[in-house]
Amino acid sequence: MRFGIMIVPEDRWQTARLKWRQAEQMGFDHAWTYDHLNWRAFRAKEWFTLVPTLTAAAVETERIGLGVLVASPNLRHPVHLAKDVAAIDDISDGRLILGLGAGAAGFDSTMTRRNPWSRSERTERFAEYVELTDQLLTQPVTTFDGRYYLANEVHSYPLCRQQPRVPFAIAASGPRGMRVVARHASYWVTTGEPNQFASAPYEQALPVLRRQVEALEKACVEIGRDPSTVSRLLVTGPTVGGVLDSPAAFFDAAGRFAEAGITDFVVQWPRPDEPFQAKVEVLEKIAEDLDRHRIT
Repeated sequence: MRFGIMIVPEDRWQTARLKWRQAEQMGFDHAWTYDHLNWRAFRAKEWFTLVPTLTAAAVETERIGLGVLVASPNLRHPVHLAKDVAAIDDISDGRLILGLGAGAAGFDSTMTRRNPWSRSERTERFAEYVELTDQLLTQPVTTFDGRYYLANEVHSYPLCRQQPRVPFAIAASGPRGMRVVARHASYWVTTGEPNQFASAPYEQALPVLRRQVEALEKACVEIGRDPSTVSRLLVTGPTVGGVLDSPAAFFDAAGRFAEAGITDFVVQWPRPDEPFQAKVEVLEKIAEDLDRHRIT
């Protein structure tokens, strides 16, 4: 099992920088942040955006993988996203992981758009979004004329420090999304039961995770890809709860998740109140024993 930490971008940098630095010192394999303009309970609270946050985190740290969960069509054209990704990958010396998802209805989808996308359009748009982003990050010059996105002789200099490009971590649960994962992803991302935002005991998530892993493996086999080449990343907190109740709960959950096929286990940085209320002291105790449970 590999272990990650999600850091909500709510703190001013003199406070936030200590969390990113501590995440690395604790021995986590990767650290992540959200990509939203506003998000749920944080809408009327301080919230900082992805690109400056990860840029600063790249400078503050040296080893830990850095990721976004997840960039979506709600906020950026693929050309703008690809340019930012190449820059952060360079600043981090090749430590960036690009999380991608279709996004959802909510603040991000309505602040700059008169008519919300239907679920069908969002799914179709996302497949094209990933395809174009892939091309922009691997080709020196890209021309693309799709149903939703256009790129006209976009010159991508420099390309990513990681080759052939930064790894994609793609969130998906349905059949069409799983096909996108099978074609493009280094990581598949799940939060457990889709479209649910009420945290439940982690044991309840296991049947869902097993079904999702089976669907992922089926999608890989259908296109001739070895399913073992896709890592399976679970983000706990929004749906899957109880993992930071104690070190014993954390490592029990890790073992159960591994049996269900999960390879990467991400927890939320503890907050003093909901959402993601937990104790930093518990996280510190967990960090003392991470190496014994890690796989590489």
